Formats: sequence, structure tokens, C-alpha cells
Amino acid sequence: MHKIDKRPETIYLIGVSLSGILLHLFLNPFHTPELSEWVLIFSLVGAVLLLNHYTIPLPPTGNSLSMDSTVYLACIFLFGLQLTLGILILHSIIFGCFQRKIAWWKHVFNFSIYSFMIITAYYLFILTGGTIGVINTTSLLPYILSLTGYFFINVFLIGGYFLLLYKNNFLSVLKGLTKETFATYLSTLILSLILSILMNTQNIFGLFLFIVIALLLSWEFNQHFSLFQAMTEKAQKDFLTGLNNHGYFKEILSLKIKESKETDSNLVIGLLDLDDFKKYNDLYGHINGDNLLKFFGSLLQTECSKENFIASRYGGEEFTIIMPNTTIDEGFRFLNTLRKKVNDSYFSGVENLPYGCLSFSAGIVPYSSEIYGSSELLSKADQAMYQAKTQGKNIVQVFDDQTEYMIQNNSLSIDVALEEADQQLKIFLSKDIYTYRHSKRVYKYALDFSNHLDLSEKDKKTLILGALIHDIGKLEIPRDILNKKEKLTQDEWEMVKKHVTFGKEIISTNKKLDLLIPLVELHHERYDGRGYPHGLKGDNIPKLARILCIIDSFDAMTTERPYQKTKSFCEGLQELRRCSGEQFDPEFVEPFINFIETNYSEKFIKKEPATNKDE
Repeated sequence: MHKIDKRPETIYLIGVSLSGILLHLFLNPFHTPELSEWVLIFSLVGAVLLLNHYTIPLPPTGNSLSMDSTVYLACIFLFGLQLTLGILILHSIIFGCFQRKIAWWKHVFNFSIYSFMIITAYYLFILTGGTIGVINTTSLLPYILSLTGYFFINVFLIGGYFLLLYKNNFLSVLKGLTKETFATYLSTLILSLILSILMNTQNIFGLFLFIVIALLLSWEFNQHFSLFQAMTEKAQKDFLTGLNNHGYFKEILSLKIKESKETDSNLVIGLLDLDDFKKYNDLYGHINGDNLLKFFGSLLQTECSKENFIASRYGGEEFTIIMPNTTIDEGFRFLNTLRKKVNDSYFSGVENLPYGCLSFSAGIVPYSSEIYGSSELLSKADQAMYQAKTQGKNIVQVFDDQTEYMIQNNSLSIDVALEEADQQLKIFLSKDIYTYRHSKRVYKYALDFSNHLDLSEKDKKTLILGALIHDIGKLEIPRDILNKKEKLTQDEWEMVKKHVTFGKEIISTNKKLDLLIPLVELHHERYDGRGYPHGLKGDNIPKLARILCIIDSFDAMTTERPYQKTKSFCEGLQELRRCSGEQFDPEFVEPFINFIETNYSEKFIKKEPATNKDE
């Protein structure tokens, strides 16, 4: 006895399919068409089959425009509901017979969706004043509303299935489907009107003309799309290994990170480095070295394709693997299995390498909401790979920022960077004494407050250094704007806001400061999503940037600024509490208030509140 599948997506499929079939049968009772009607029906069914087969590709995503809906809509406008539904069922039967590789339930589900779309479009057309058999180009509202209903029924029914299948956010599913299909359906409306006019004046010959034009368009667009694909692939592929190149890898990684955020799905990145490749080059020359890279790239592509992973050449003898919908344990097992397979794959000359075989060292890291973008993710993978190298090579190392090695490694580099940043910050003395003093105060707050938080040593050092140089981008802001005593104009304020982007560009030139990019760029993001430069919201803002936002804002409020009067400490703390959950992360507001009240109570808190108000 078969167990009934009670998954929500299965129940949804059954419900939509059954209701679509019943509605179709109720509104289209069987009747025997006359001979002239059969000629028209089979002509239209043949047109739908042809248009389904010869689609128009749409670059750059590779989606295609099928003009079958053009025929259905034209039939609604010219012949009404029953004939259109008759064409649908005949097409579905013939199409199902020729496409038996497609699961039967997909044919049924698709038929039901089209039934709902056609019925909705027909009644919207009639209710808004449309007349069957008459094409009135002076009043387009019935045609537009008919297509709108056709479009949204498609989006909602298919969106509902994907929502249940992938457990995505409903609005994000609808947004994605609408973005993908809106242009297609707008084209469908225009083409359906053209077909209606042709058939209204020339009948079957008009349909023939439309099909010929559609097939010529399909052929021409396919030719251009093939050329586009060839040029795109050439630009995206590494010429030596045939894998994705560095630039295209970064594009894919950014897209996969965005997808992981939106769908809350797993994502793992692996960074691989061929062991002792320089030694191989020295022994056998660069031509043989290139052949070795080709051999390894081919092996990597073969193994990654089996798992739907994305392999790329990162540069030199370094390679990357993007592993969507994969846990860190699954990713580790895959890389370890790949490592052993590589060890067992012979290539001429590798027997003279230290391990006597081909090998690689790899770092692997899972993406999480605490990681800010691709640069930090790759930095962590690089650190893990470096650790694998130091442990003797031919090892897969999972990134773990709590290990003693990682703490020591990051502490050392950040301590050195702290001294360098302090020296660079002194440039502010000659340009903007306020920003220099503000940065030093924020640094001191961060130094003391970090000891009151449950942070790793690495995060403490990162927060402290980020606090010191968070406003370094103001070096690029004109001095007259920074020192202006009057309220800034809108244009001047927009210029000041760019300091976060300028700061990111400045510190990006120093690889040791990669960990600070989120703090420099995002310390003006707001918890409610109304900040800048990206409008990030909630936990999408890295934790340390959320903490720095509180510290930075508190000091800005409680010290004199060129274009805004100061608040007392009491007023500053009240403002933090008032904006908790809006501008500031409530998780850190109260701890910071307690820290200020504990450490600054006698000196500042008990003073009378200042009478100055913000301008």
C-alpha cells in the first residue's frame, strides 16, 4: 500500500490541478464543432505547438519568450472562451504525447494553470467592456486588464508552489517571478493585438503570416543569442583551464551570497592551492606547468559538475569552489574526497614533488549573516587555506575564528595595523581637528566597552581598530565642508555621506585591513534599514558595525560639532534609548548605557542636562 504524500507542495499541486480541470469542464461542455471550426481549431493548435517549440531567447539570463500565450489571448478577443479552452485541451493532449519525458503531473498542473489564466483573462475582458470578435484599438483598457489578470494568475499560482517547495518569503518569490516575466507578458499583449488584427482581417492567412514572422524572429534571435553566448563565455572563462575566471567568479559569488540571504539557505566556499606548484615549474618548465593546471582544472570541473558546484580559477595555481545548498560538513567531505582523488590521479613528474603525488591545500568557510560580503568570506577562506599550508599541506582546513592560531594571527596583524592607522589618522590634525579628536574618543569608548561584551579577542581588536579609523574617508571631503559652522546644504550633506565609501576604498588597498571594511563602510547603517550607503536592516548589518554605530552616534551627540550643538550625557543616553530598535540595535543599547553610567557617572551623568537643542 502506497503512503500518501502529505507535503504542503504536493497538496497544493493536487488542489490546483483538480480545481483547474473541474473549472475547465464546467465552462467548456463538450460539443461537436462544425467542419469550418475544426479547420480553425487545428490551425490554432498547430500554431501553439510551433510557437512552443520555436521560442525567442532573451539575453542575458537565457530566459525565452514563448508566444503560445499570444495565440490564447488573440482567441479570447476574437472567438471567446469555449473555443480557446478547446484549443488548450487539444494542445495539452498532443504536447503530452510528444513530451512523455516530462512527468505527467507537470502536464496536468500546467494545463490547470493555463485554464485559470484563460478564464480570468476572458471575464476581465468582458467585464471591462471588451467585445468578442471586434478589435477596438481606441479603447485598450479591456485588453490591458485582460492581460494583467492573465499575468498575475500565472505569477500567484506558480509562486505559491515555489513558496511551499523552498519555504521562501512570499514577497521575495513574487518579486522574483514578476521581475522575470513582466517584460515577456508586455510583449505578449502587443503581439496578441497584432495577431488579432491580422486574423480579424485575413482569417487563417493572417495566422499564417504571423507564424512565419514569429519563426523568422525566432531563428534570427537564436542566431544572435548564440553569438552573444559565445562572446560572453569567452569573457567569463579562463583561457587556460576553461573554468570560470576570477572576475566572473566574483559576480557569481555575490549573486549566491544574495540568494543565500534571501532564502536563508546554506552556502560554502572552498579556496584551493596546488601544493609545490612553483617547484614543479622549476623542474619541468612553464609549458608543463600550464599542462598541469589544465589537467587539474579538468578534474575539478568533472567532480564539481556531479554536485552542481561551481569551480573557478582564482589566479595562478589557486582555485575556488562555490557550494550552494551545502552544509559545512558536506562541503568538507566533498573537498576531502576530492583531495584523495587528486592524490591518486597521476600526472607526469608529480612523483618528484615532496608528497610524490599531486596534492592541494584548501580552506573552507560557510557563509553566515555575520560575514559582510564576498571580500570577508574570501579572506576567511584564505586564512583557513594558509593554516592548511602551515600544517604540512595536502590538508582541508575548516575556518574557525575561535582557534588559538586564528586569534594569534589576527591579533598580530591588527596590532601592527593599529600603529599604522594611528599615524595615518594624524593627517586629520592638519585638515579637521574635530574628526581627529572624535575618532580618538570613539576608539577609547570601543577599547573600554569591548571588555564589557561577549566578544572574541579577534572581534575586540577589530572593533577597536575600526573605531579608530572609521571616519578615515573624510580625508577625501573638502575642508570647507568639514569645517563649516552653518548647517550643511543638501548637496554638502550628500558629499559628507560619501565618506563611508571613500573610507572603504582607502583601506581596501591594505589587505591587512580587510576585516575593517564592514565597520568603515557600514557604521551609518540603521537597524530599521533607513541608513546609508546600502540601507541594510537588522542582522544584515554586521554585529561590530551595529556596535560601532551606537558608540559613534553617542560621541557625535555629546561633543560640539561644527554644524550642530551638543547634548549632555543624560540627553545622549535618552536619545540612544529612544532610538533603540530604530536607529540602534536594542541588543547593545542597554549594555552601552550601563557602561557609560558605570564608568562616567561622577564626571558627566549627574550634571544638569544642557539647555542647547539640536538644530
